[in-house]
Amino acid sequence: MAAVPVAYLTRRECFSACHRLHSEQLSTEQNLEIYSKCNNPNGHGHNYVVEVTVKGPIDPIIGMVINISDLKIVMNKAIMETLDHKNIDKDVPFFATTKRVSTTENIAMFVWDELKRHLSNPSILYEVKIWETEKNIVVYRGEAM
Repeated sequence: MAAVPVAYLTRRECFSACHRLHSEQLSTEQNLEIYSKCNNPNGHGHNYVVEVTVKGPIDPIIGMVINISDLKIVMNKAIMETLDHKNIDKDVPFFATTKRVSTTENIAMFVWDELKRHLSNPSILYEVKIWETEKNIVVYRGEAM
């Protein structure tokens, strides 16, 4: 029996959003020390780039891991409708209700969970990579320690 080839498929989207790095568990002074200008009470914005990578066997009939059109629909629901042109801290219920700090690490974890909810086969999700800036990139693969 021949092994089934496995491929990694990545799709990229861009979204714009604002946020404020602020932890209610820290004092005003601690927030300023840790988050500096990103603790601005009025927030600040980014043009985020997000790459979603899925991994799986190449279907011998359709020749794909997942239909790219289906991945586009899932990413639109999980990322674009949820985050694009939003105040992450106020408009995204996960951050508004949990008061979780809207760091790129936590945004990547949120995107991962949203993608898992929308994918028909969540086990193919391999990686979420988010560029907050050209210099700051977070990779999340659903791992925990």
